[in-house]
Amino acid sequence: MLQIQLLWNLKKRMRTSKGFRNQFEERLGSFLDDKRIAYEYETLVLGYTLEGKYKPDFILPNGIIIEAKGFFRTHAQRALRAVKKQHPKLDIRLVFYNQNQKVQGSKLKCYEWAVKYKFKFANGSIPEEWITNDSTKNKKKRN
Repeated sequence: MLQIQLLWNLKKRMRTSKGFRNQFEERLGSFLDDKRIAYEYETLVLGYTLEGKYKPDFILPNGIIIEAKGFFRTHAQRALRAVKKQHPKLDIRLVFYNQNQKVQGSKLKCYEWAVKYKFKFANGSIPEEWITNDSTKNKKKRN
C-alpha cells in the first residue's frame, strides 16, 4: 500500500519531457506547435468559490461554534476555510479527536492545519474556558 502511494505521489509531481503534466496535454501542445499557434501553458491561475452549506456541530450559549473532528477530510477542510472567509465574525473552534493525526490530502497534522488557517483548537475535549468565555457579542453578529 505504501509503495503504491509513493508511486502515485511521484507520478503526480512528474512532468513529460516537454514540461506538460501528462501525455495528452503534450499531444495537444504539439498539435498547436505544428499549426504554429502561439499559446501559454498553465500561466493563468483563477480562484473560484464553491457553494455549499455548513451545519456546525455545536453552538454554545456564548456564540462559540465547535466543530468536532475525528478524521479531518479534505471537503471539511475546504468548507471550514470557506465559511471562515465568508463569515469572519464567527468564532469557529475545532476539537480534534487526535490533534497529531494527519489531515486528509496533506502532510500537515490537525493542529498544524488549525494554526495555519488561524482556528482555535483543542485536543480530545472542550476546554472549560470555552464554555465560561462570554462572547455574547459574537452571538449577536452571527448573521
